Amino acid sequence: MTSLADIWPPFGLTLTTPRLSIRPVFDDDIPAAVAAARSGVHEPGKSPFSTPWTDLPDHELAPNMAQWYWRCRANFTQESWTLLLAVWNDNEFLGVQDVGAKNFNTLKTVGTGSWLKQSAQGQGFGKEMRAAVVSYAFDYLGAEVAESEAASWNQQSLGVSTSLGYEPNGIFREGWGDTVQEVQKVRLTPTTFKRPDWTLKVQGHEELKTYLKL
Repeated sequence: MTSLADIWPPFGLTLTTPRLSIRPVFDDDIPAAVAAARSGVHEPGKSPFSTPWTDLPDHELAPNMAQWYWRCRANFTQESWTLLLAVWNDNEFLGVQDVGAKNFNTLKTVGTGSWLKQSAQGQGFGKEMRAAVVSYAFDYLGAEVAESEAASWNQQSLGVSTSLGYEPNGIFREGWGDTVQEVQKVRLTPTTFKRPDWTLKVQGHEELKTYLKL
């Protein structure tokens, strides 16, 4: 019987850490993602996102999230791709970790972003899920650089980056919604990566690698 992963190879990928199962967001996961976002992701009026999607009213938040997941799938090509990965602890949806790239075959560079519901913050999940996708990018995709960024005031995100070995890579000003923020870029390589003391388990990689022509 043909599976969804046979039709769409990214759906077959699963990354497993000691506490987390990290896999693509399926349509059946969207209600759990919306519920997690509605439960709160950050303090009111303190959005860590350049596009303040969490500030949308409930009746707009759900369709906006669904459209984003569908848009990333529709725009997924060998030249430009974003994997949106649901983060699960047992049967609890904690948030989303993404990893993506443009012109990866030449640049060998990935970027990451993420969010966690507030009740899951402060427990090391953010570091664990970032370490998972970075390990995957370096060890399985052959990435040479991993980049990320955060508002300069967002010490929680920047602290995760520092703990994994990311180094500062410049500050720039950017419009975030109707405000201007100073944004800190950070950069990681396999040699500066402070690897976790656990081994990442990966399923479904070969099919995705073939699809991406790596």
